[in-house]
Amino acid sequence: MAELSGGIRFIKGIGEQRAKLLARLGICTLRDLISYFPRDYQDRTIIKKVLDVKDGESVCISALVLNSPRAARIRKGMELLKFRAADDTGAVNITYFNSTYLKDKFKVGEEYVFFGKFTRKPGGVPELINPEFEPAESAAAGTRRIVPVYRLTAGISGKVLYSAILQGLDSVGDPFPEVLPESVRTECGLAHAAYAYRQIHAPSDAVELAIARRRLVFEELFVLSCAFGSMKKRHRESTGSVMKSADPAGFYKSLPFELTNAQKRAAERMMKDMSSGHAMNRLLQGDVGSGKTAVAAQCIWYAHLSGYQSAFMAPTEILAEQHYKTFSSLLAPFGIKVVLLTGSLGAKAKREALQMLESGEADLAVGTHAIISEGVRFKNLALAVTDEQHRFGVRQRASLSEKGDRPHVLVMSATPIPRTLALIIYGDMDVSILDELPPGRRKVETYAVDESMRPRIERFTRKLVGQGRQVFIVCPMIEESEEDSGTAAAVEYAERLRQDIFPDLSVALLHGKMKAADKERIMTSFAMGEINILVSTTVVEVGVDVPNAALMIVENAERFGLSQLHQLRGRVGRGSHQSYCVLMCGTGDAEANARLKVMCSTNDGFKIAEEDLKLRGPGDFFGERQHGLPEMRLADLSCDMDTLSLAQEQAEKLLISDPTLIKPEHALLRERVEELSETALN
Repeated sequence: MAELSGGIRFIKGIGEQRAKLLARLGICTLRDLISYFPRDYQDRTIIKKVLDVKDGESVCISALVLNSPRAARIRKGMELLKFRAADDTGAVNITYFNSTYLKDKFKVGEEYVFFGKFTRKPGGVPELINPEFEPAESAAAGTRRIVPVYRLTAGISGKVLYSAILQGLDSVGDPFPEVLPESVRTECGLAHAAYAYRQIHAPSDAVELAIARRRLVFEELFVLSCAFGSMKKRHRESTGSVMKSADPAGFYKSLPFELTNAQKRAAERMMKDMSSGHAMNRLLQGDVGSGKTAVAAQCIWYAHLSGYQSAFMAPTEILAEQHYKTFSSLLAPFGIKVVLLTGSLGAKAKREALQMLESGEADLAVGTHAIISEGVRFKNLALAVTDEQHRFGVRQRASLSEKGDRPHVLVMSATPIPRTLALIIYGDMDVSILDELPPGRRKVETYAVDESMRPRIERFTRKLVGQGRQVFIVCPMIEESEEDSGTAAAVEYAERLRQDIFPDLSVALLHGKMKAADKERIMTSFAMGEINILVSTTVVEVGVDVPNAALMIVENAERFGLSQLHQLRGRVGRGSHQSYCVLMCGTGDAEANARLKVMCSTNDGFKIAEEDLKLRGPGDFFGERQHGLPEMRLADLSCDMDTLSLAQEQAEKLLISDPTLIKPEHALLRERVEELSETALN
């Protein structure tokens, strides 16, 4: 029986050279090899009729060879072998490149099963290029099976990799190592590991494949849940700076607005965390406009009372500058000194900020990822806050924490995340949710419309501006490209609005490629009411606060995810005026229109998030992949949420009975959990 942690070069059929090539795929150990799961499957068990095959479809057909294959040399190094085959519904042209040795394999009048990708031009005979084939009489054991498809690298073919995996499975021997505790496996009705690994690579049929996949998906999510549970336990046990007790009434009185009960509950829970002697590690989730910044301000105030510094990291310079102004205003009554740190800060201002942080003269640093650069030193950082954490990734969050001695950590997310997915992304954290909106916030009326409504929308825009309101128009691109020539491009669109549609109004443009100073100037002008219409890319998505803005128009709305559209909608409705969001759909696609109707039916960010997750999957859930989501070998959270819930439930039960996984029967599980905690999650 080979060790799963052992190398693969001695497995039959691999050797030193192939081992080097497989290392490019991340396959270095026997466990890597047998856990290198197929990315897809080709179901060759179903035979289709030629007439029923669609263009671009990869299928099996059973057809008679109609004529002898003809070889032709079309140029040096390129030879073709061509013939025609047919079933009772139609004919197909079959071509092989540089495979003239197959000429004698095909006999006229005999039946073969072919598998390949069809090309079907209107009115023409369909074609198959380089199909795999078997004589019909022997195809049941050959072509007609479920065939795994793997990601490959140069020098490693699918057949070589498949053979190596089967050899690897044989070398594991008996008994096959079981990561899952037997009690968990039987309670959840899961297959044995040996069966699951064999069937995932060489499935007998679709039912056996589904059974194998369920077992392996559960195992992956169970190990991950155990790892997060263990990490959360360690966080709770680790020491942190102890804050002295304080009455928040004085802080509440200083605010120019009344906090909601949800804000007070969350902030006071955090004060309790920070005074416990253990390091706080908490996620603050709240829908757009629920008041997360005020909660963070209370935590910063609380740290200051005990003589400690805080850091606040935002994903963009515009947001960092906005938070800098907000915190400076909210915390000024307590003498809290705030400094700004961004990449575009001048050399002198940056030098002064760094000196103030290192000496302790500054109490709070607000900035972008510039805060985690090497030259930034704090005297006594005890609270690290990140805004919109999914935009940073795990390493950057850890880098901020390393600026202090195990500081308390607060992560704020304005993107509502379904609970099960939040437990994966933020599985090592305690969670607080702001489930109330501040009084006076009105529901934003939302409409999904097509191009036929544009004249009416333009008239409505002019009407609102005439009433003193302001308008956001968001475009998904900065400039036209050949691939997306139909997309509303912000640069050209803004110019057309200025010249042709609203020549008498003030129209400005904001996009991510502009200099920080220009962005700041435009946003300041817009906030002061000097600009009527702001055409923008999604730099306005999160946090930018203009209470007088009452209309959000999103061009090509079908190109955005629902959660992103919800964030954009949150830029309006922040004042006392009734606000509106218009989603312009640039396609007549029924699926896109149905998706946008979800936005019109609810303003509940969590309901929208659930729909978005179902529609797009977690990989695209945030519009970018810098969100710290652990890499999954097999699990797909867009369709495996039920399995995730079961795995989390079982992991929680196991960790209650054996918190450190010290029992002998949990040894292999503990090894996997420790490995995962040390690499993917830290």
